[in-house]
Amino acid sequence: MKKIVDIFKNKEIVNRIFFTIMILFVFRVGAAITVPGVTVKDLDFNQNSALALMNLLGGGALQSFSVFALGVSPYITSSIITQLLSMDVLPALSELSKQGQYGRKKKEMTTRYLTLLLGSVQAYGIVKTMETTSYITLNDTSFWSYAYIVTILVAGAMLVMWLGDQISVKGLGNGISVIIFAGIIRSLPLQIQGAYNNWVALTVGLDTPVLLQGIFQFSVYILSFLLIIAFVTFVELSKRKIPVQHAGKSGGGQKRSQASFLPIKINSAGVIPVIFASSIMMAPSVIISFISGANTSAEWLKLFSSGEMVTMPWFNGQTWQFPWGLLIYLTLTVLFTFFYSNLQINPQRLAENFQKNGSYIPGVRPGNETERYVKKVVNRVTVLGAAALAFIAALPIVLVLLKVVPDQSLALGGTGLIIVVGVAIEINSQIDGLLAGKSFDEVTQGGGE
Repeated sequence: MKKIVDIFKNKEIVNRIFFTIMILFVFRVGAAITVPGVTVKDLDFNQNSALALMNLLGGGALQSFSVFALGVSPYITSSIITQLLSMDVLPALSELSKQGQYGRKKKEMTTRYLTLLLGSVQAYGIVKTMETTSYITLNDTSFWSYAYIVTILVAGAMLVMWLGDQISVKGLGNGISVIIFAGIIRSLPLQIQGAYNNWVALTVGLDTPVLLQGIFQFSVYILSFLLIIAFVTFVELSKRKIPVQHAGKSGGGQKRSQASFLPIKINSAGVIPVIFASSIMMAPSVIISFISGANTSAEWLKLFSSGEMVTMPWFNGQTWQFPWGLLIYLTLTVLFTFFYSNLQINPQRLAENFQKNGSYIPGVRPGNETERYVKKVVNRVTVLGAAALAFIAALPIVLVLLKVVPDQSLALGGTGLIIVVGVAIEINSQIDGLLAGKSFDEVTQGGGE
């Protein structure tokens, strides 16, 4: 309670909260404006993982095929590609990474140009995919009509990127993440309402045991939801601390050392591995959708659908089913978690920086031995992070396959929950930092008087 009072006493935090809310309001207005020249049907992406992911990264704007339908997806993809190419793949980008603030600005401009290019390709792909699957109908199918719609979608994506930048500078949290966060939070009350209607509202007027069973199921659902949020929060906050010594000199010229810690998060990769894995899984169906009149419901495509049971032949004309798509999805998620964790921390660069700054890990020699030690710790910690990430991502799919819940709209966990918890923790940390800065200012001013 005291923290809430302190927040509203801090003018800077209040201004940042108000600014963030206003930017999100602008985004929601844009998300409600359907692209001109397009007729949209009643969309339901629950059973379509490809469009569901795009809708998630677009803050829910794809569901109405609005001018913000692309959301931040092109920017996220461009950022990941730029980061990967900066890892000694393209010498020019690698050099920019070492040039401080100037290099960061140049890399950001490169990311924006790439966003423009990928946004155009992705916009056309979404239009063709949704048109082929009969989600939308174009009033005009000429070349200029497609060009017009793609231009609007790309312009919307660039505007969303700008809105995100404004939140990052003048609001709270990372702007891109906050926009996704707002779209997911918007759907949570509908999810809880759907669960209540399914287990409680539909049993009103029936026998008392049936009603009590529905109330019990809904209570277990809410309790499970809270426990999963607590688990995700625990995973996001868990870290392995490596002790680090910093060599230096005191005022008299004598050598001294200061101790600190290098924190290695259990889930250093965040939600990126899930997005990578989902993107690869949806690629075949998107490519097939480009082909006019292609059969997007072909049996072999179920291999790339995480929520489908694939029918396999057996002896004597019998068949059996197995969720191959889910297995592929979880395998890709685990592999990308290890890959991106090592990319985020980069033991080689870390060891080089330690040598330059006179820092070292007690009991470990500088240089190659430090690199090997950090890499070993990162991989060991990532085993837990990859397992937790795979569990959270697979939970809603497994619940539907086992028929624990009737459809995926009521399932718990998933990519959205990881994003929500991660952004909430980030915003809370920023608020704590602003409050600490205010307290420090009050102390120094009081001391000066």
